Amino acid sequence: MELYGYPLKAKFNQPRPPPPKVLPATSTMTASYKNRISYHPESFSMPWMPNSYYKAAALNPTLAPLNECFPGLPPTKIVPFISERPNGVFTRHTLDDWHRSNMTNYKESETTRHNAERLRADLTRAIKDVYQQGKRTQGESTKNLGERINDIEYWKSELCIELDAMIRETNSLADMQKRLERALADTEGPFQVAHKCLLNREKRMGIDLVNDDVEKQLITEIKVIRSCRERLQQCLDTVNSQLMCNKEARQELEKDLADKQMGHHIDSKCYQLKNTSRGIHYFKGVERIDATVSVPETWARFTDNNIFRSQSARAASAKLRASTESLLMGTADEMWRQFSKVNDAFTSRITETANAKSKIQTHLAKTRQEIFQIETKIQVIQKTIKDKEVQLKVAQTRLDERTRRPNVELCRDAAQIRLVQEVNEINETLRNLHQCLRASEDMLQMLVRSKGVLEHDLVVKNNSLFIDQERCMGMRKSYPSTVQILGYV
Repeated sequence: MELYGYPLKAKFNQPRPPPPKVLPATSTMTASYKNRISYHPESFSMPWMPNSYYKAAALNPTLAPLNECFPGLPPTKIVPFISERPNGVFTRHTLDDWHRSNMTNYKESETTRHNAERLRADLTRAIKDVYQQGKRTQGESTKNLGERINDIEYWKSELCIELDAMIRETNSLADMQKRLERALADTEGPFQVAHKCLLNREKRMGIDLVNDDVEKQLITEIKVIRSCRERLQQCLDTVNSQLMCNKEARQELEKDLADKQMGHHIDSKCYQLKNTSRGIHYFKGVERIDATVSVPETWARFTDNNIFRSQSARAASAKLRASTESLLMGTADEMWRQFSKVNDAFTSRITETANAKSKIQTHLAKTRQEIFQIETKIQVIQKTIKDKEVQLKVAQTRLDERTRRPNVELCRDAAQIRLVQEVNEINETLRNLHQCLRASEDMLQMLVRSKGVLEHDLVVKNNSLFIDQERCMGMRKSYPSTVQILGYV
């Protein structure tokens, strides 16, 4: 049995002792028989062999002739072998051979026992050395694991500190992002108001298409708002990019921290393992598997780089928040100044828009009344069609039943002719009714389309009145959008 981990073969390998010689050497046995004369198998009888064996052997042509055993003598002068011992008694070894064999066995036994004693002593020393070496190597491994755990705990604390700082900075930048998004969304209202005012004024016809002060101020306001929106959008894109950088740095920190927590857990488990611990097994060949991807220098440099990247991202994020705050203040002030200039240009247009709205409402009411009447007629036509379809079913059912009359009873009588005429008349009536229905539905669609046009025009006028009188003038008197653009609500 080999002790695992110790080269016993190289240190204690001894030549294997020769096997014990129970019988004497072949040369000795040959010497003991050298004075004997060859015997003939027929010179004695062997009770344990049947006679049939000799008969079969006598017929075997592969046996050598007898004179080959006695060269130089004719077959007639060969003296037959006569045994002087009783039947079945043979002498194979001499007494000297017996004593010599015993002495050989004694010497081999002594040699084997001496080698076994030496081997036991060597094994005792080897086992003691193995235990000492195992204890020493295991202690060194445990010490290295403890140092590794301390290193992991240090970097874990550094990662936790930086991760908390990065989370706070990311939350602050996310709040600034929300303020920017709200400010950008709040500029959509004034921009849409000015843009819709311009679009509505472009719908004027004839003398109304005049380039007055309202249109000029609205165009200027749109340019100012668009410029502010572009700057806010650029800033928002920068903030989003910075947030992505912060999130990437945070994810790297969290991943590194999670890996170190897992490594700390595994190394702590390994540090606590002992020879008496449960759950230890053989893993053959695991020492030949190198699954490592770093060395202590690259391992520490990786975490240090993650922390440095996070610190750089935090510094850039803080600088960006300051510039964003300044941008919000500047755009709010610029939009306020232009917004106040447009206030006085809308008052003269409200009356004309209200008159146009009144006329549209009149036409829309008449169109709705006509739609109601045509829908009523459509319902009447649909009911008439259903009634005619029932009548058609009755006539066709009668005709179908009459086809089952036997033999000569299948007569083309007046009833048959009238039923056929009735079916044709009903079909013609249904075609006319369907044409009327389609024409009515087409007219209804035209009325609905006309109604949609009027309603759309009314919506435009209502929107113009709402923008000019309610929304625009109401907002321009108090202008609460400054706070909204700054993102405080």
